[in-house]
Amino acid sequence: MSLSKHIYNSGIIGNCAFIAHVNKDTNISWLCWPTFQDSFVFGGLLDEEKGGRFDIKPVAEEFQSKQYYIENTNILCTVVDTNEGSYKITDFAPRFEQYERYFKPLTLIRKIEPIKGRPRIRVRCEPVYQYGLTSFHKNRGSNHIQFEKGDIKMRLATDMPINHFFDDIPHVLDRPVYLILTFGSPFEAPIERTCEDFLRRTTLYWQNWVKNASIPSFYQTQVIRSALSLKLHQFEDTGAIIAASTTSLPEFPGSGRNWDYRYCWLRDSFYVLTALSHVGHFEEMEKYASYIANITQTDTGRLQPLYGILGKTKLEESHLDHLSGYLNNQPIRIGNQAYEHIQNDVYGQALIALLPLFTDQRFKYQNKMVAEGWTNFILNKIENTIDETDAGIWEFRNFQQRHCYSNLFQWAGATAAIKIARQNGFKDIEKRAMAVQQKAAAYIESCYDEERGVYTNSTDSKNLDASTLQLIMMGYLDPSSDRAKNHLAALEKELKGKHGLFYRYLHKDDFGKPKSTFLVCAFWYVEALACVGRVDEAQEVFRQLLSFGNHLMLFSEDINEDDGSQWGNFPQAYSHVGLMNAAYRIAIKLDKPTFFENAEMSSLVS
Repeated sequence: MSLSKHIYNSGIIGNCAFIAHVNKDTNISWLCWPTFQDSFVFGGLLDEEKGGRFDIKPVAEEFQSKQYYIENTNILCTVVDTNEGSYKITDFAPRFEQYERYFKPLTLIRKIEPIKGRPRIRVRCEPVYQYGLTSFHKNRGSNHIQFEKGDIKMRLATDMPINHFFDDIPHVLDRPVYLILTFGSPFEAPIERTCEDFLRRTTLYWQNWVKNASIPSFYQTQVIRSALSLKLHQFEDTGAIIAASTTSLPEFPGSGRNWDYRYCWLRDSFYVLTALSHVGHFEEMEKYASYIANITQTDTGRLQPLYGILGKTKLEESHLDHLSGYLNNQPIRIGNQAYEHIQNDVYGQALIALLPLFTDQRFKYQNKMVAEGWTNFILNKIENTIDETDAGIWEFRNFQQRHCYSNLFQWAGATAAIKIARQNGFKDIEKRAMAVQQKAAAYIESCYDEERGVYTNSTDSKNLDASTLQLIMMGYLDPSSDRAKNHLAALEKELKGKHGLFYRYLHKDDFGKPKSTFLVCAFWYVEALACVGRVDEAQEVFRQLLSFGNHLMLFSEDINEDDGSQWGNFPQAYSHVGLMNAAYRIAIKLDKPTFFENAEMSSLVS
């Protein structure tokens, strides 16, 4: 079983400090430590030889495996069957409340227990650093293995015989054993008792987290898994939410579209906060909103589309030529040049993302003092950039246009500013916001193709773009109007693929024509169908899209419509956000809402 050929056959575990990918063949195929944006210590998904490994394989060459999550948790079980017997690996990252705060150490725990027979196993723990350029010095301890490289230290504590990790001697699994891998700090506690306590408390934490969520009854199991996956993508120390924990998984073979997604896209903040709002998890929502507010206040120049999880602004892009890449796809990128792009929708995104903090009575009281200054600050940004061309949502690298999508979010930002101003009596802000709203609407209308009855991707362009589905969902177009229905029909005709899949666009960009569909666009399509009243079709397309998740209902960024294969970075947080928002939209139409509804986040229309 090749690691590189099966990256999408994996699950993730984490504790809001790190994410690890656990392959069906038992290997930890991806883990960046100490943060999402640091070097991997296990990176087999990009290079089987140089990426290191941490696997628990049977001696028998032939084996079968299956994976599942403990219900309503991010604790992953891998069951391995061989002709000698079977065993189960329970992988988790400890997370629970302790001392009135969350305990989330840089610790990965693997419990191995026999199920049937006395299977023989081999455990290999071979971490690397500097993206596979260097390996660790491996030293033997009394009940642990110490890995050191300069000032970087990792330790594997275990109740297995230490000799197993230095000599090629199989271990007969006749009782449960534990592996505790830590970064920086050693694990110094009773192994079995502590691991079992951590497992029990972590299970309880995740199940309580789900129990306290407001999940619609429409495909509840799938929405829960997406919510749990989204939760793992939040770096809790700052509140930032990354797009994906991986880098350089190609959008399709040989495309060159291999991007580093381990950053926080301020530009997409509205969708993320809407999803968190729909499931009623205010803590994550407030943490993310705080991250956005801090960014917008500290970066007094032009706002970037994306930032580092600690607020870093310069995310210079470089290539790692020593790694073979996923299925030999190059380049391997670290950093993301899109931080330099002009994407003027970011200001409206920031404003509408934080709208509930200034208008919802549950948050308004604690933010009233800063409402005027912050709204004025962002409105100024929109006023100063509304006449510009930009790179657009899809981050075109070599040309700029006046994008309909950017103008839509300028319109939406101005609409949000009007709401804030009217609630608080900010007459000057209201007047200025109304002028911005009208100018943005005029630019949007300049994209309307009267002959085809559709809004194009930009002024003076004939190209269509799935991002203009948002004209319907954001309430710019009345969903019941002929214009909205005709616009949707024209997009369907050109961009809809098989099984409800949807392309971002089909015109040439910097890398040629796209060859894979973009999953979040398909979920936008579901929302648009529901908005215009085609609810039965929305449900059917939603059901079809669920088939493109992996065995654990984790979704990638891109899907090949011909064979259903997953591509792009994985799991993709925005695909899961799209699923959550589409399910909520349908649930509302079916009159099956969550227990929490936030009209401000669902629609910007008064």
